[in-house]
Amino acid sequence: MEHGSLQDSSASSFSIMEEDHTLANSVRFVLNQDPRVAFCGYSIPHPAENKVNIRLQTTGDPANDVLKDALQDLMVMCQYIRGTFDTSVADFRGNKPEVMDIDLNKK
Repeated sequence: MEHGSLQDSSASSFSIMEEDHTLANSVRFVLNQDPRVAFCGYSIPHPAENKVNIRLQTTGDPANDVLKDALQDLMVMCQYIRGTFDTSVADFRGNKPEVMDIDLNKK
């Protein structure tokens, strides 16, 4: 949900329900890498409430467009990490030495 001014689309606050620091900190990181962002921060109103408030001010671009771009960039990053992880797991399983059935107690 967006809470912003109709006159100034470059500054808005967004509330994301059912989320916590995991998503909020990742989104904040990606937003702060964007040169269009003048300020970005987030808060969680209460620890018992699964709600994140993200405050975003841009250098002129509409804040909702910048947030949308950041979320898409984050999704691409996560897909890359997942692909790299899956490839590494497959490589590990493929290079695993054979287990030999040796009973050291046999004579």
